[in-house]
Amino acid sequence: MNVRQAGDGTILFGVGSYSAQEAALLIKTSARNVNRWLKGYSYRRNDVVHDIEPLWQSQVPVENDDHLEIGFRDLIELRFVKAFIQAGVGLLAIRNCIEYARECVEDDRPFSTRRFQTDGRTIFLDSIERSGKAELLDLRKKQYVFRQVIDRTFKDLDIENDAVARWRPYHGRASIVIDPERSFGQPIAAKSGVPTVALADAVEAEGSIERVARLYEVPPAVVRDAVSFEHALKAA
Repeated sequence: MNVRQAGDGTILFGVGSYSAQEAALLIKTSARNVNRWLKGYSYRRNDVVHDIEPLWQSQVPVENDDHLEIGFRDLIELRFVKAFIQAGVGLLAIRNCIEYARECVEDDRPFSTRRFQTDGRTIFLDSIERSGKAELLDLRKKQYVFRQVIDRTFKDLDIENDAVARWRPYHGRASIVIDPERSFGQPIAAKSGVPTVALADAVEAEGSIERVARLYEVPPAVVRDAVSFEHALKAA
């Protein structure tokens, strides 16, 4: 199990560690979005400044206002936020759902739980109903959206002890995994534990997938997946 220490001295066991930029690349959004969702933001309207609170507090204690570091469960929650927004659900509805889901699931990060996998659609719709806001109630007409997003997003996640334990980020294949218990949650070849970035860099340097496979004692198919995965990250 990986052990790391936060800036305030807190020991973090198997939490995972990602900067806003790293998280943004993995969930295919902008670092600006990640910072806004987990640090909050302000905007001015009619000469009045409005402060928007973060959707939740990061697993990793904040060392300073300029730097955001998040854990694996945060990463999975952000992935759901991005998927819901992409499906046309607004941040207000998502915020209401998070708050209500925390009560139902009894977990500060409800989207990444087994309960949300099975009851997420009902929780989302109940939270909208409870809000009493007309603009949110219109979302009840999009019930299928919630079910589709939940089913699609959980498809490549592994659950243990009622919460998401691992993410298989390359088309759901078992060859590559993101596991907070290994390599601080960085993408690795699942069986060998070699970071995908190391495999991809080695292929670029050696010019041969087969040669890198022999050097790292990793099947060529896994090296090939690692290269494709890293290229997709850079292209995002």
